[in-house]
Amino acid sequence: MTSTGRVQTIHVAPEQGAPMNRVERVTAVAGRGLEGDRYYNADGTFTDRDGSDITLIESETLTSVERDYDIELEPGVHRRNLTTDGIALNHLVDGRFRIGEVVCEGIELCEPCSYLERHLEKQGVREALVHRGGLRARILEGGTVTSGDDIEPV
Repeated sequence: MTSTGRVQTIHVAPEQGAPMNRVERVTAVAGRGLEGDRYYNADGTFTDRDGSDITLIESETLTSVERDYDIELEPGVHRRNLTTDGIALNHLVDGRFRIGEVVCEGIELCEPCSYLERHLEKQGVREALVHRGGLRARILEGGTVTSGDDIEPV
């Protein structure tokens, strides 16, 4: 992986527990989240947790989980907003990065929870995603995020 990646897919869920809907672009609002997403409306499981504005996961992780654990995580079922490729998200914790015109700060790893395993009804998914379940980030400067946008540290 390089220090520059890209947005592969974007997903939002209008309310807690609702299916994730794929969109081609979304408006990111500083300190609030992605328009149309449950966290933007303060309706997510982790609403009170700092850094829930936007979540990201590496497509490379999804590929290795399928290969190593025989667990297929179809687009959006992982409950992360952005699926990325070509960038190591763990390295962005405590750092700033740009997604297209949007500036974010990596807050913490998005460790898998028991909710995800129950929701997916796939034993072992929690173990498979430990330390590689993605990144929680705060949106510092808003704008539009579009599929295909570059992601790079700033």
